[in-house]
Amino acid sequence: MIELFEKKPLDFTTAFVYPFNRAKGMLNILWILLPIIGWFALGGYSVRIIQEFSKGKYKELPEMEFGDDFSLGFFMFLKSLPFVVAYCLFMAILDDKGFLVFLVKFLIALFVLPILSIHFINKQTVASFFEFQILKGVFHNLTDYIMALLKCVGLCIVFGILSIVLIGIPAGAFTKSIFLADFYRRKI
Repeated sequence: MIELFEKKPLDFTTAFVYPFNRAKGMLNILWILLPIIGWFALGGYSVRIIQEFSKGKYKELPEMEFGDDFSLGFFMFLKSLPFVVAYCLFMAILDDKGFLVFLVKFLIALFVLPILSIHFINKQTVASFFEFQILKGVFHNLTDYIMALLKCVGLCIVFGILSIVLIGIPAGAFTKSIFLADFYRRKI
């Protein structure tokens, strides 16, 4: 289907203020202090945030739904295991110290894993992690993808500096994929 207009990319200011629009939502980062249960709940919460980004929703952090988020995080973890095992085996095969192998690993980490992860989060199926045809969207829009990566780095730097006063830690944790999810929304 041909789009009549190009979807507008997310601007840096909107991404920066996003976690502060409902600042008390950043307190959900404290669930990381509760081993396993809190981690799964926080994982599910992060999945919901990225799904919202992929739909173009940048108004504010959603409400935490602990039971639902725990369940979502747990099942997303289980569903990701086949890809994690396959990826680890692939990396073990590439276990070489040469520059070419380093370059291949670097390119996979930069251009393949992020977009496959966002695709997996949106589709929530084991198979979605192996749908490599979506990578065409990255390589057909390489400049736009690189700009999204650079914006992610810039936002990480800003929130890294704000980590001195602690608010940068949750703000950065909840927005680390905002530009890549926006790219996914517009191009995949």
